[in-house]
Amino acid sequence: MAGPKSRELARGISQGAGGGRVRLRTLSNLRWLAVAGQSAALFLVYFALGYPLPILYCAIAIAVSAALNILLALRYAPTHRLTNREATFYLAFDVLQLAALLYLTGGIANPFALMFLAPVVIAAATLNLGNTLILAFIAFASVSLIAVVHRPLPWPYGEALNLPQLYQAGIWTALVIGIGFTSVYAWRIASESARMSAGLAATQLALSREHRLASLGALATAAAHELGTPLGTIAVVARELERALVAGGAENSPEVEDVRLLREQAERCRTIIARLANPEEAMLGDTARLPLGPFLDDIAGPHRGEDLEIRITVTAPDRAEESGDAAVPQVWRAPELLHGLDNIIENAADFATQLVEITASWDAAYLYVAVTDDGPGFAPEIFEALGEPYITSRPGHRAPGETEMNPQAMDEHEGMGLGFFIAKVLLEQTGGMVKAVNPASGGAQVQVRWPRGVIDGPQPPVPSDA
Repeated sequence: MAGPKSRELARGISQGAGGGRVRLRTLSNLRWLAVAGQSAALFLVYFALGYPLPILYCAIAIAVSAALNILLALRYAPTHRLTNREATFYLAFDVLQLAALLYLTGGIANPFALMFLAPVVIAAATLNLGNTLILAFIAFASVSLIAVVHRPLPWPYGEALNLPQLYQAGIWTALVIGIGFTSVYAWRIASESARMSAGLAATQLALSREHRLASLGALATAAAHELGTPLGTIAVVARELERALVAGGAENSPEVEDVRLLREQAERCRTIIARLANPEEAMLGDTARLPLGPFLDDIAGPHRGEDLEIRITVTAPDRAEESGDAAVPQVWRAPELLHGLDNIIENAADFATQLVEITASWDAAYLYVAVTDDGPGFAPEIFEALGEPYITSRPGHRAPGETEMNPQAMDEHEGMGLGFFIAKVLLEQTGGMVKAVNPASGGAQVQVRWPRGVIDGPQPPVPSDA
């Protein structure tokens, strides 16, 4: 089940993306550039070169584009973010406006037919796959239509430029392939960038939370230092009062019991404050290190249930006595290690039918831990992308590569695809190597390997920057 931390991360990211990824000002500025370029080309061909063309109709097409920009500027603020539907509508208008101009000026024989790529590439870089495909289809239909039906290409009076049909078919093919290739390429690049940006945002939120916890620890240490003296004074005064009451013959009176309780509670407060002053000991206490088996059992305990068995097997290496590796490794209970393995075991318990098996072993070079469940295994379509943020086989989530996330799906379904991503990052920070496989016997398995001495050395593991 998705934990509160994962839900908070997902909500924070979804709120940032909920208003759309394209600002109105961006599309308006691009449209003004198109209006300026189209106007310049129109007047250059008609007035400077003297080529005949339907100047009035061309000017109307350009004026409609400028009027749309003015209307949008009056209705919305420049910083207004367009929804996918709005952005698709405005980009579709640009495609149709360009198609109208090209229809009036030679169709695909006009060199400016290459500009059909611009709106489709913009859509691929900013919109989801469905809207990108819609816009690509509109561009494809427009190119095909003006390839068959169009006005003559502007040319000097008394001359006519008749391109061979085969050459025009080649231009049409090049435009169609160009639209398809550039849109797919731009969409894939934008998809990767969006997914990694979301993962970076999730990691930054997690690090920000850890920073706040560290600040809270520093505050607790300062409070412990400040409260130590007055609590010591209270304990001394309570002890003196108890001694005075006992000396006065009131040993069994209620007042003595109250003073004794006051002294005991003051001593208890001093013990708590001493732990706050040493946060490492407060968290780990006398069990900062545990043998490998009890260490894994401690993590797996909260995930056991009546209908789920979690079996832990610790195997010593062959001929351990001769090689000197008979001693069971003593593993540090580092927070990164605990949280990373806990996420992996939790995921296995969520997908398992009846059994989660945790196997651990070691040799002179490495320490191994594998978590296997008897569930359906990793889905083939996500297997290559495992370890990236927002990749999950749970129901109700987007497919790999889709650039948008559904906030409703985040709240209604379990798992955001962040658990395994964060677990992998944390375990790699402790020096581990994480690998996910689908065993031949069925289910799913996550394997983790650490070099000896990293998590079972004389010092606790220090998180790396990897």
